[in-house]
Amino acid sequence: MDLHLDLDVTEGRRTGLERALREAVRSGRLPTGTRLPATRRLAADLGLARGTVRAAYDQLIAEGYLTARQGSGTVVALRPQAAPAPSATPAAEQPRHDLRPGRADASAFPVAAWLESARRALGSAPADAFGYGDPRGRPELRAALAGYLGRARGVSAHPDEVVITNGYLQGLTLLATVVGGTFAMEDPGVPMHREAVRRTGARVMPLPVDDLGARTDLLGDLGADAVEVTPAHQYPTGRTLHPDRRRALLDWARSSGGLIVENDYDAEFRYDRKPVSALQGVAPDRVAYLGTTSKTLGPALRIGWMVLPPWLIAPVADARLHTDHHTEHLGQLTLSDLIDRHGYDRHIRASRRRYLRRRDQLRRHLAGFPIALTGIAAGLHALALLPPDGPAESDIRDAARAHGLAVGYLSEGSEVPSTRQGVIIGYGRPPDHAYTPALDALTATFATCFGRSGQV
Repeated sequence: MDLHLDLDVTEGRRTGLERALREAVRSGRLPTGTRLPATRRLAADLGLARGTVRAAYDQLIAEGYLTARQGSGTVVALRPQAAPAPSATPAAEQPRHDLRPGRADASAFPVAAWLESARRALGSAPADAFGYGDPRGRPELRAALAGYLGRARGVSAHPDEVVITNGYLQGLTLLATVVGGTFAMEDPGVPMHREAVRRTGARVMPLPVDDLGARTDLLGDLGADAVEVTPAHQYPTGRTLHPDRRRALLDWARSSGGLIVENDYDAEFRYDRKPVSALQGVAPDRVAYLGTTSKTLGPALRIGWMVLPPWLIAPVADARLHTDHHTEHLGQLTLSDLIDRHGYDRHIRASRRRYLRRRDQLRRHLAGFPIALTGIAAGLHALALLPPDGPAESDIRDAARAHGLAVGYLSEGSEVPSTRQGVIIGYGRPPDHAYTPALDALTATFATCFGRSGQV
């Protein structure tokens, strides 16, 4: 091993070596348990006499920096570590009960199926899978997704129109970078999405959301170049875009030449009605369709996709090339195998059944309270709208904190003042063993604010 020692021999070679080794141990550059080279090897590497190295080792052993055992060589000794300096921004304390929205149950990741697909994918991977690749992604996954999205979401896709990304956020920022101008974005919505678009230099205009979904009838007055919408299941209201609003959205895109960015949020999880087909299938020349595995498999994979109109493919691929080149290949090949062998479909069907049971359990827990529970026909969260004469979000927040519970709040996703207040309950996040205790904490929180009888 190369220790990269910088020797100052002005006070002698042995002293210089002792000082260099001592500083390397103190600084942590040579951590506890590091095995040092044999005296003969280190002497040859540094151009020193072996006796000089042996003497330096003996001195540091005597001082407690090193330890030596017969047959084990010389290693860095266990030393107490200094306490880390207090952080200026300490990490938030983790709640005992977590019902925040935006996450699926990470413990439900299909480990066995993923490993099986990974073995097959790695065993048959072509040589170019281990080098740089097309910024649009591996052709195997693009072809698999084109077929899957066509049958499962009604997307009109050719593999050449699919671009693989590191999740939804990267796809959105790539589009904002290429299109520029003004983006209309749903309000309430996801604050991080708005901030990501702003950081590309694009201007963000709020697009109000009501009980019929995004107010796409207002787009003509906003002067937008693009609009981001969640027509299948809006976050956080859970509304599906009304057919009249869908038509207004498509009319705007065709007449203005604007781009529709379709976030197919939570689209795989439908419970009480048939799936709503993707908007992209109706107007593939004006819609950029975006999806991800973050809710179906997990955000750790960092795999998302875009299906682009032909006029956007080249500029987006160029922007991707000069951003991070491409998404890692082995995960793409594994997902491709999982889709082709229908393991992805089986996992989604099993997940849909689990989350349906959770949703029904949530409804039973909150049945006695005077709230309007919306968005429950699909997705991984529900919005509990608070009555005008009832407790405020701040009251719920205080009670939730007292019960060790974390949830989301409607006001957090809005930049436009609103009289509506609500609690966003994510029933996808906790593992199975933690879900019922979390619902008990939620019920206790609401009982604190509404009264034990469920009345204000």
